Amino acid sequence: MIQVTPVILCGGSGTRLWPLSRAGFPKQFLSLTGVESLFQQAAQRLVGLSTNDIQVTKPLIVTGEEHRFLAAEQLREAGIELGAALLEPVGRNTAPALTLAALQAQANGGDPVLVVTPADQTVANTAAFTQAMEQAVREAESGSIVILGITPDRPETGYGYIQAQSQSDAVAMDVQRFVEKPNAATAQQYLNQGGYYWNAGMFVLKASVWLQALAAFHPDIANATAAAWHGKMQDNAFVRPGKAEFTAIPSESIDYAVMERCPGSDFPIKMVPLDAGWSDLGAWDAVWNVLPKDEHGNALLGDVLTTDSRNTLVHASSRLVSLVGVENLIVIETPDAVLIADKTRSQDVKNIVTQLQATKREEHTLHRKVHRPWGWYDSLDEGGRFKVKRIQVKPGASLSLQKHHHRAEHWIVVKGTAEITNGDKVLLLTENQSTYIPLGEVHRLANPGAIPLEIIEVQSGSYLGEDDIVRFEDHYGRSTS
Repeated sequence: MIQVTPVILCGGSGTRLWPLSRAGFPKQFLSLTGVESLFQQAAQRLVGLSTNDIQVTKPLIVTGEEHRFLAAEQLREAGIELGAALLEPVGRNTAPALTLAALQAQANGGDPVLVVTPADQTVANTAAFTQAMEQAVREAESGSIVILGITPDRPETGYGYIQAQSQSDAVAMDVQRFVEKPNAATAQQYLNQGGYYWNAGMFVLKASVWLQALAAFHPDIANATAAAWHGKMQDNAFVRPGKAEFTAIPSESIDYAVMERCPGSDFPIKMVPLDAGWSDLGAWDAVWNVLPKDEHGNALLGDVLTTDSRNTLVHASSRLVSLVGVENLIVIETPDAVLIADKTRSQDVKNIVTQLQATKREEHTLHRKVHRPWGWYDSLDEGGRFKVKRIQVKPGASLSLQKHHHRAEHWIVVKGTAEITNGDKVLLLTENQSTYIPLGEVHRLANPGAIPLEIIEVQSGSYLGEDDIVRFEDHYGRSTS
């Protein structure tokens, strides 16, 4: 029986998919092509690889500290039990991320085959994906490094390529070389010639093989990541490598650190072709490509009306969007930002994000509706010395025990039951009941019920920023005192 451990690389911010994708809620957690998020789709594809000779263990994810609860909650919603979440204190690209996963996979003395994929891709044909991955797993069990190569259907300049050659009737092909993103003429030449495949960043190999290859080609990364691993702390499924040690790791991708060095080396590298309707959804035009369209080529999501408009993507999140007489546009509406772009200029959305970063605008990082481990809040209105929020708390969850230096709060329960700590008093409030939290008072909001709790919060004071919170107790490791 072949032991397989899925590894999902869950970093990145997806800047080209702003304003839906933001630093605090990046594209892998968005539902762009269906009900499930891209991350949930990736996890479901990998846990579905079990066969008579393949046993799949709980998945490992590598993500940032700020996304740990979001990832864990989405796995819970998908009915998938998390093996471990390896939390990077800073981004160091994919080679250190995979090294953490390999060390975790070997922690109990085993040496499973790692099936490694990014969290932000989509696959139209799951059956074809499963077949290719199972072939790759069986090849990797013998000690080879296996990479999935996407069968190209156009002269794409946005991807790196793999040149591979078939050997007799074998499914896995020999990798001859990796090539950088080509210009248009070279990409067309690759397409005409054949034997070139897109590099999708999906790898299948034993944990020990990765660690041996990394030690051979990039011992500095191998040693530095091992040091961070030995300095780790673990909180249930959350594993935190040593922060200082991890920060010192050289930043490098899996491709540059190992894969591109393997052809002709002591580490055999194979490629299994994948023709399964794959897309990395790198920009809004790619999202338009994979979505169903009406008779005029429009892909319409949300409350949308059009007349005499063609080949346009509209994603309406919170209100009616209407189009008249337009073509080849991207229109993305959210409660606090709207993007309108020429579809051929989708890649340039990153320039808007750069401007948002430079001016330190919140629209770069957060949506108006912000997800937290206990639920979410939606900032409905704000003016001089006041802010109004709608807050939902999951059953059994609670906010931290906290106080504010600059604001008081009024809470009105609109759904469910609230357990409220207000100084030395503990209150139970139900629908249409309210309470007042004075400035500087220690307080906590909790949901003891079986249904979600919703309240309206009205803040008043001289400063209403989210950083005016002093936490005394917190179930999520965020205490500040």
